[in-house]
Formats: sequence, C-alpha cells, structure tokens
Amino acid sequence: MSATPVTRPQPSKVRAFLRLVMIEHSVFALPFALIAACTAMWHESRSVHWVQLLLIVLAMVSARTVAMAGNRILDRGFDALNPRTAQRELVTGAVSLSAAWRGFAVALVIFGACAAALGPLPLLLSPVAVGLLILYSYGKRFTDFPQLLLALAQAVAPVGAWMGVTGGFAWPATALGLAVGSWIGGFDLIYSCQDAEIDRVIGSRSFPARFGIAAALRWSSITHLVTVACFGWFGLAAGLGWVWWLGLAVTAAVLAYEHRIVRADDLSRVNRAFFTANGFVGIQLFAFALADLIVQGLRA
Repeated sequence: MSATPVTRPQPSKVRAFLRLVMIEHSVFALPFALIAACTAMWHESRSVHWVQLLLIVLAMVSARTVAMAGNRILDRGFDALNPRTAQRELVTGAVSLSAAWRGFAVALVIFGACAAALGPLPLLLSPVAVGLLILYSYGKRFTDFPQLLLALAQAVAPVGAWMGVTGGFAWPATALGLAVGSWIGGFDLIYSCQDAEIDRVIGSRSFPARFGIAAALRWSSITHLVTVACFGWFGLAAGLGWVWWLGLAVTAAVLAYEHRIVRADDLSRVNRAFFTANGFVGIQLFAFALADLIVQGLRA
C-alpha cells in the first residue's frame, strides 16, 4: 500500500511579494521621515498630528515599495546572472512578473492617495519622487555612479515628510534630506563592493566595478563624513538640543565602526555593516530626536 503524498502548503503570494520588496528594510529611511515630520509638527504647533503622521508613514512605505518592485522588475535579467541575487523571487518564479506589476501598481495608487491627502504640493511633486525612485534602477545601465541617483531619491523622503506637515520647503528638511541621501548612498557603496567582479562580467555598471573596491570604500568614508556634517546642520537649523547631539555622537561612532569592519581585502562582514549597523543608526537616531523634541515641549 503506497503512502499518501504529503502536500506542502504553498507560500502566501503576499508574503512572497513582501520578501521581494524587502519590506523590513523600510527601517533604513522611515525613521528619518518620522524625524522630519515630528520636528515640523514641533515647529508648527508643538503637538503631534496623528492623521498626518499616519499618512506620511503610508506614503513612505508605499513609495519604497514602488521603488523596490520597480527595481526588481527592471533588474531581473541582471539578478539571474549574479549568484548572490539568483534566488530572488522574480528569478525563481516565487513571484510572477504580473504579480510584481500588480504590487507595483497598488503601491503607486496608495502613494498617490496619501500625497493627495497631505496637500496640493505633495500631490504635485509626487511624480517627481516616483521618477527619481525609478531612475535609480536604470542608473547601472548608463552611469558608473548609480549611488548618486540613489542618494537623490532617498533625500526626497525627509523633504516630502516636512512638506506634508507644513505645505512648503525649509532648510532643516533640506539638511536632513542631504544627510539621509549621503548616508544611504555611502553604505550602498559598501554593499555594492560584493558585486564588483560579477558586475564587470555581466555589464552592470557601478562605482566599485569601474574604480575598484578600495576606492569605493574610501569614498564611502568621505560620504559618511558629509552625512555627519549634514545631521549637524539639521540639528542647528531645526533648533534641536543636547539629546539630539548625543544621538549624533552615537551615530558617528556606529559609522566609524562600520568602516572599520569592512576592508578591501575582507568583505566578509559587509552584511553586518549594512543590515545591523545601518538599521541601528535609523532607529536610535529617531529615538534621540523624539526624546529631544519631547524634552523641548512636543505633545502627543
């Protein structure tokens, strides 16, 4: 008598899509949108506007989903040729191309709806934000500096969050946007070092592939010095106090640690630098910023 075959449950399509866009990596940029929003609210009324804050969170996560889904769709050919990315969901078939496009479209609609709810200027500029997010995915096809495009795209989040609260631009938002853009662009320089050799083979352009890993790590260090300076500029322009500066000191120490553990001749700890250290930077700096705002009178 033959045994009855065991039917294994199929993984959730929604869960597979969330893995595709690495939804947990929202922790990198989302805290800075929250810093911008809460600081703007402190400037405006000294109180948290919860509906606005929820809309900003939804806008941020949906915009990032648009960016990641678009990146995975556009890069699926490159991903299939790279052993490090060959198990991504669009390559293996865990997520179909049509499902990825549907997820992209849903996220785009949510982002547009949130932008509209936040005001006319966020809605007017929302296509610019989406265009910058998608442009990064094309960058490796025409430039050796795709991290510059990534930095520009990521700088939009704090500026957009501030605009969603106040309806306009301000120097603190600009400073925070430059800090976030240079921070993410700098650590993407580190992360892309893993693919320098294969990028040369498959024709995917990148700074490490063109100029070498040592140069990429050196410029990443320089970029992160700019990051710390811009975070300092933000603190001054926004009128933050000593708690913020303590958080910035912790951030500078974490970035120094990140650059110490990754060397041109030893990339084995890139993931520790990229995921652990950088995830900690966003969360702890938001905690210090929020604490500073509360000390200075921000009310729930």
